Amino acid sequence: MTDLTQLEADISARIDEASDGAALEAVRIEALGKSGQISELLKTLGKMSPDERREQGPKINGLRDRIAALIAERKAALEAAELDARLASERVDLTLPAPPRRKGSVHPTMQVMDEMIAIFADMGFALAEGPDIEDDFHNFTALNFPPKHPAREMHDTFFLPEGPDGTRKVLRTHTSPVQVRVMQKTNEKPPSWIAVGQEPPIRVIVPGRTFRKDSDQTHTPMFHQLEGLVIDRGIHMGHLKWTLDTFIARYFETPVVETRFRPHHFPFTEPSAEMDVRCDRSGAEIKIGQGTDWLEILGCGMVHPNVLRNCGLDPDEWQGFAFGLGVDRLGALKYGMPDLRDMFASDVRWLAHYGFSAFAAPSPATGLS
Repeated sequence: MTDLTQLEADISARIDEASDGAALEAVRIEALGKSGQISELLKTLGKMSPDERREQGPKINGLRDRIAALIAERKAALEAAELDARLASERVDLTLPAPPRRKGSVHPTMQVMDEMIAIFADMGFALAEGPDIEDDFHNFTALNFPPKHPAREMHDTFFLPEGPDGTRKVLRTHTSPVQVRVMQKTNEKPPSWIAVGQEPPIRVIVPGRTFRKDSDQTHTPMFHQLEGLVIDRGIHMGHLKWTLDTFIARYFETPVVETRFRPHHFPFTEPSAEMDVRCDRSGAEIKIGQGTDWLEILGCGMVHPNVLRNCGLDPDEWQGFAFGLGVDRLGALKYGMPDLRDMFASDVRWLAHYGFSAFAAPSPATGLS
């Protein structure tokens, strides 16, 4: 018969020697596991006579309970020691100087775009997006560009190499192709983030990157636009002017805004206009809402009937207006940036000066900037 007193002493010694949870678990399995030493003793009770079982049963079960209690006690002690060691290693010395703040910030272009989106969202506009690489139909043909229009030439547009079918796609020259995608009824299944055709009435804004072969102080080869589109019955230029006047006043955060429309030409609108805003250019900064100077600020107009037809809408039933804003340019005007090219130069000094806090989310309720 196994000496229970010696077995208990051996197991107890191994429990005391266990230095971590894994070692203690190995002792538990060796003693109380399915094939453990004490478990094997319990299995022998069935083969004993009633008198032997009456004598040995309490001893073996008592041994099992005492060993289980020792294991639980040792486990609690090991866990407490592990927690103390972890707390000691993760201790923070509050007398030390704080670590340097991260230098990242929100790029002015993204800040300005968020400001514009917040204003137009408050006016009931939805958001639409589309691909940067477009085909000729969406970028030119559907928007009423004639075959020999200068925008279709190499000196103005970035063309991609010819595909297997001989066609050449382009880096979109404006965000207006998304307007076509919004108006056009199609059976295509584009990615979920690309705008799909919808029934009028339509009221959307389209922010995004655009590309043209142009680079100087006020132009960059890649820049950002935000276009707006409204399609409904009975839409006229008065609706367009109110929308733009309201936007300009809220964006520049001034109660006094005076604008004027000048006749212009865009293939996709008729009549077309450029909008000027009264400003003061006498100092180092351009001040909107005061002075006697005028500054051209955006292009707009009524959607051309041919564009409506190309998108499957009847111009005798539906009318609308569209407008396009240069996000980078309006950001430069509002925040006093002298050269648009600096916005894409990745100069950390420039970003540190003009960048915005990530916590300063634009909101018409709490303020844009």
